[in-house]
Amino acid sequence: MDQPDQSAPQKGTVTQRAIEQIKAMIGEGRLEPGQRLPTERDLAAQLGISRSSIREAIRALTVLGVLEARHGSGIYVTQLEAGDLLETFGVVADLSRGARLVELLEVRRVLESTATALAAARISPGQLADVEEHLEAMNATDDPEEILSHDLAFHRTIALAAGNDTMAAILEGLSSRTFRARVWRGYQEEDAFERTRREHARIHRALVARDPEAARAAAAAHVGEVEEWLRAQVEG
Repeated sequence: MDQPDQSAPQKGTVTQRAIEQIKAMIGEGRLEPGQRLPTERDLAAQLGISRSSIREAIRALTVLGVLEARHGSGIYVTQLEAGDLLETFGVVADLSRGARLVELLEVRRVLESTATALAAARISPGQLADVEEHLEAMNATDDPEEILSHDLAFHRTIALAAGNDTMAAILEGLSSRTFRARVWRGYQEEDAFERTRREHARIHRALVARDPEAARAAAAAHVGEVEEWLRAQVEG
């Protein structure tokens, strides 16, 4: 029996190579954000890859948000805004359940604590006033939906105050996508909201004191509470 030709390239491998080469063109500045992509024919000739593989690579990069198709105009490199490029990540987070959701909370704990530490050093007086406003609003109501709405806004303001747009975009995806986990926790644990209020007050005090390490610890403990609760639900 003839052995298969080991030198014949796998289609998936060729497509992956096309994806990497197009990404490299963007990364090296040969294709700029907002620029129209060359035609499939030109790209195939330029990269030495078949048009079918180029087509699949373009489709994959469009799904990922790196490229965008404009009807009747062609394919363009996106503006590469953090929020746009992380939209796919948000979809993954939104569809996650069980152990995967615990993993996402673990990631959020690491990033949230870092962002809060950065915010303690960088937050403006106006942003600090916004954080305090959301804290006071959480303390003034027992309505779960209102509390959770201000909880999201509290953390969003802090993430933006950290001064890193990419980190803020990732945290926005993680925080909004884990919204239902906090709702679930709030309805099932009698004292969850009271504990949440105390944890938020600790974070606020650290921000007011402009103490990055205290802010880091307070944020890590806050998200860690939710993470450990959810882990117990999944493993139980």
